[in-house]
Amino acid sequence: MTGGIITLDLHGMNCVQARTAIDAALRRAGRSVYRLEVIHGYHSGSALRSMIRETYARHPKVKRLEVGLNPGATELILREY
Repeated sequence: MTGGIITLDLHGMNCVQARTAIDAALRRAGRSVYRLEVIHGYHSGSALRSMIRETYARHPKVKRLEVGLNPGATELILREY
């Protein structure tokens, strides 16, 4: 994958499927990728959002999490730009 930001849409996935997709994206992310934008939505509950924020806050490839103006997305910062 090339580019600085990868966007991953998890709509319609359960927590197991979402975790598998995020882990795969993190494995494929090259050195040019500094941010993984994970779109989890917010109208259908908070299970995905909670899983992402709890699991990936401590992930070795993730420096920090960012929650922007969009409540339906969480950004995993892999390195500073």
